[in-house]
Amino acid sequence: MICRKTSRTKVHKHPTSFEPWAAISFLIFLMTIAFIIYPFYNLFLQSFKSTSGILSLEHYRNFFSTPYYYKVLFNSLYISFFSTIFAALLGIPMAYFVTRYNILGKKMINLMVILSLMSPPFIGAYSWILLLGRNGFLTRLLNSIGINIPSIYGPVGIILVFTLKFYPYIYLYVSGAINSIDSSMEEAAENLGVHGIKKLFTITFPLILPTILAGALMVFMSSLADFGTPVLIGEGFKVLPVLIYQEYMSEVGGNATFASAVSVIIVIISTLMLLFQKKVVENRNYNMSVLRPPAIIKLKQPVQILLSAICFMVAFISMSQQIVVVITSFIKTSGPIFVRGFSTASYITVMHKLGHNIFNTFSYATISIIIMIILGMLISYINVRKPSKLSNVVDTLMMVPYVIPGSVLGLSLLIAFNRKPILLSGTMFIMIIAYVVRKIPYTVRSSTAILYQLDANIEEASINLGVTPLKTFFKITARLMAPGVISGAMLSWIATINELSSSIILYTGKTSTISVAIYTEVVRGSFGTAAALSSMLTMATIVSILIINKISGVQNVSI
Repeated sequence: MICRKTSRTKVHKHPTSFEPWAAISFLIFLMTIAFIIYPFYNLFLQSFKSTSGILSLEHYRNFFSTPYYYKVLFNSLYISFFSTIFAALLGIPMAYFVTRYNILGKKMINLMVILSLMSPPFIGAYSWILLLGRNGFLTRLLNSIGINIPSIYGPVGIILVFTLKFYPYIYLYVSGAINSIDSSMEEAAENLGVHGIKKLFTITFPLILPTILAGALMVFMSSLADFGTPVLIGEGFKVLPVLIYQEYMSEVGGNATFASAVSVIIVIISTLMLLFQKKVVENRNYNMSVLRPPAIIKLKQPVQILLSAICFMVAFISMSQQIVVVITSFIKTSGPIFVRGFSTASYITVMHKLGHNIFNTFSYATISIIIMIILGMLISYINVRKPSKLSNVVDTLMMVPYVIPGSVLGLSLLIAFNRKPILLSGTMFIMIIAYVVRKIPYTVRSSTAILYQLDANIEEASINLGVTPLKTFFKITARLMAPGVISGAMLSWIATINELSSSIILYTGKTSTISVAIYTEVVRGSFGTAAALSSMLTMATIVSILIINKISGVQNVSI
């Protein structure tokens, strides 16, 4: 009898005692201390310093005893809450219809939804100003026939923009969850006499509730953290990120301590929301087989056409902001007013006056993305292949900036690195650090996902043949990880070129980016150049999405 040896081959140990992955883990841990823990520790400490420099609760007392400030807090929660509710009301039914029924043009609807999500919210706000602002296209059109419509400015406009901008989070999450439902559970319910709406609310809805809450949390956090939309169309309606910016910019170096206290309050709110969501879904996770996904239900033609038209209309309205921006970028302007005729003058002006903003945006994003790819691959490899308490701590810390507003991160970095021996404020390095810290979670998560799918025996075979662990990683593992890593990196790239919240705190005249230039051009009333810059970002975003689809070989981008 021939006995086959089935046990896994032991990994060959190199004679040297040097363990490269332990050293890399420790090095990455030091980086998280330097660029995440240290800045937030300084921010926290700064918030307890009074204007005279002694430890005190002065700023917190001031915040909670002044009606103006806690009105701003209420505004932020009000905007975030209603944006989340309306995004859910829009995203959940649409995801259900598109996923469960034979809706026409599903792939096109999905692509339009993803495109509407990928551009920054402030571009959406800007496009709505072009449509429904005081001199907006639709405003003038309706006024000419005697119809007066409410202004886009204020809380209603902010909620409208956030709803149309962030409902794709819920749509994409819920679509994935519905596709993963085991159809046998719904069939069992039908056999017990549960049909229609009752089946939807007693079986389907509870099964996808954790996913709905995850999407709702994304909408709430994004609405709470956004700076660009409230500052463009909020006018007198202030929210916390705008308050941080104004408190910091009004007295540079003087009232940064109060801005720090407001930042800590936002961090506490974000953390509480995250814990609340985790608590709610804690006992509601269901493991289901995806071998029997729900069958597509065929609708009668009139109903099919009607539902398809509704889904297309929602997707088109949410994506129309990019179309509006691109068209208006070619309209002639006279000062802040658009006039008859088309021209490329806005683009020529942008290239002459704001060329350095374009260069900064793409050069900073390129450097950031290279760092993110390298770090993301190393962090994910350590988490998956070399798990330890240290790697768990690093993984958790890396996700912290993901749920914290960019303005808070920008302020924390500025406070930490605004003095010797590490003076980085005003340089490109602090911008790049902010982008890497804030956007690397996309790359880490995609790298981790692809690594779980790779067989570790390939690496072990290489090491047993005498190839060093690091050389094996770069020669074999990194190449196998490349498709998944690049997909995540492209999402990081899109988020980086559109980043405004942290850039607006950290930029100087030399390091200004496109998103900052759009904001300043809108404030100055230079709508033509703002539209041209926005169009450039939109085109860069679309090209990036097409590259992701090409690399991943699928039609959908996961988030």
